[in-house]
Amino acid sequence: MAHKHSNSLIHETSPYLLQHAHNPVNWYAWGKDALQKAKDENKVILVSIGYSACHWCHVMERESFEDEATANAMNENFINIKIDREERPDIDHIYMDAVQAITGSGGWPLNVFLTPDAKPFYGGTYFPPSKAFNRPSWMDVLQNINQAWKEKRNEIEAQAENLVDYLNKAGNFTFKDKNIITASIESEFSFEQCETMFSAIMKSADTNWGGFGKAPKFPQTFVIQYLFQFYHYSGNQQALDQALLSLDKMLQGGIYDHVAGGLARYSTDNEWLAPHFEKMLYDNALLITVLCDAFQITKEQKYKTAIDKTIAFVAEELTHKEGGFYAALDADSEGEEGKFYVWQRDEIEKNLGQDAAIFCDFFDVTAEGNWEEKNILRILKPMENFVQERQLNQDDFITLMDTCLLKLKTERSKRTVPGLDDKIILGWNALMLKAISKAAVILQNEDYKKLAEANFAFILKNYTVAGIPNQMLHTWKNGVAKYPAFLDDYAFLIDAALQLYETSFDTGVLQKAKNICDYVIDHFSDEEEVFFFYTHAGQEDVIVRKKEIYDGATPSANAVMAHNLFKLSVIFDLQQWRERADKMMRTISTAAIKYPASFGIWASLLIQRIKGIREIAVIGNHSLSIAAEIQTQFYLPGKILMISDTKNDLFPVLEGKLPGNPALIYLCREYACLSPFANLEEFKVQIM
Repeated sequence: MAHKHSNSLIHETSPYLLQHAHNPVNWYAWGKDALQKAKDENKVILVSIGYSACHWCHVMERESFEDEATANAMNENFINIKIDREERPDIDHIYMDAVQAITGSGGWPLNVFLTPDAKPFYGGTYFPPSKAFNRPSWMDVLQNINQAWKEKRNEIEAQAENLVDYLNKAGNFTFKDKNIITASIESEFSFEQCETMFSAIMKSADTNWGGFGKAPKFPQTFVIQYLFQFYHYSGNQQALDQALLSLDKMLQGGIYDHVAGGLARYSTDNEWLAPHFEKMLYDNALLITVLCDAFQITKEQKYKTAIDKTIAFVAEELTHKEGGFYAALDADSEGEEGKFYVWQRDEIEKNLGQDAAIFCDFFDVTAEGNWEEKNILRILKPMENFVQERQLNQDDFITLMDTCLLKLKTERSKRTVPGLDDKIILGWNALMLKAISKAAVILQNEDYKKLAEANFAFILKNYTVAGIPNQMLHTWKNGVAKYPAFLDDYAFLIDAALQLYETSFDTGVLQKAKNICDYVIDHFSDEEEVFFFYTHAGQEDVIVRKKEIYDGATPSANAVMAHNLFKLSVIFDLQQWRERADKMMRTISTAAIKYPASFGIWASLLIQRIKGIREIAVIGNHSLSIAAEIQTQFYLPGKILMISDTKNDLFPVLEGKLPGNPALIYLCREYACLSPFANLEEFKVQIM
């Protein structure tokens, strides 16, 4: 029935937009044609925003956008624009802020009504087909808006103006007092503020089930990362315990895919049992990154296993043959959420035979099920306790469980696989590039190094704009890259390059990071030269230029830029970049210290600034293998590690340092250097 229609989305590449190409709604993609048409016909614009792994987006499509009568009402009175938020996060941010200002809450699907000149005046998230859940029906909304536009147009336009004015002011962190720039950051900030942030984080910590706050529970890896750093600098055991508890409970829970690795987006309950089953590239990148910290600090095998399994999942299911990483896997298959991932007990018994009983015991599988009469695999009793109680050999038990999981993986592969969102987004690729580069280094894994290098080569080949050095594009599919890249695309790429440098110590990668950073400063800086706008200076199709200051599902791009400026200022000795990073930190510090859960990346920068960055240079013969030992043995947040086999004055961190045989290890902090160490033992005494 639905397929006799097609609308202009048929020419798009986004899987989400293509899913709507056969709706009876006459959808347009965001662009000049649709916006001009609204002006010409003097019609209200309806912008509907979602993404392919979004469960309620599919529900609203099924109920309303596939319905002929609803579509007729939409086509007659509105210019209907469908947006994939992952392709156009810039537009999504603006209209999400607008809906949050109007209604007090936001989410996806996001439906927002604009005047013909694209200014928002009303919106909401999911609307049911008939009045329910204290929400008006979608048809009522359409009729009310249409009537109001005809009868009260002046009021609507005034409301839209006020809202745009508010949006312009809302994102504006400005730097008031220019004189305090000269004060050193050390005199302004103290470790006590890091302790204040730790206390604030612990107020919302769930000390039974890990994580922070109540359900729905998100991984919050930035906060876990900060706790690791706080533990490193303070020795506070509670910080380490909460960070590890959070990771352990997630890895034991249903949010983690025990069969094939990888993390779902969030848990709907406090115990991490029932996730929303979509798997996003960025969550898995952030998980790998923080698991690397956990492994470096504890050297516990379970964290290495989770890193390996999650990278294997990405390599198998989310990697394009040329080296790019796909965006996401949907939650639904065959129209049912989680169907691909859940089990009946008799299925498991059929596949595992005599091993089924112990497997079901360990993974909480019952005949009646632990979720909606089905079973999500999860571990309720840590393995050490489980094997101890049953007096089993731990290594044998691990081998047995691995064998069982592999059998179930084979069985599961016969099912209908959830939909793949095969867009390849620059910023998300950069997050995964950083994660895999970090894993390559701390596990000294050559395959991961190759995977990272292939991804970096893919990015440089496919996202650069011909003839404009360092200008990048945002998303790539079927050989075509499009949309100007956003601040997070650039920020995460610079950050990833800094991590990638540590895999091969190719200084060309550092130079590339610096060049991109220069480009960002030229095209994204705000009027005060403090923060950065989310969109490029030349971009014309946004009504406001926003600044993203706090962390969302991905890190705050401004916070990552502050880290980048600070690190690059040390590597290349650029005083003005260091000052800018400090200015950003100062402007944000009051908010970050008060609400560290929303400013986790800033919190990490603050603690590193207060404690000082460690510059480590390894110069002379065997510098690579000595560097590898430093990388694998020590958890060192806030470090810059550079190597050279010979005397090298091209970089300030290496300058004037003499080579040794074997290589000498130099340690400097805040422009002061210690005498070089002839071996790792001496270095270890100083660094720990």
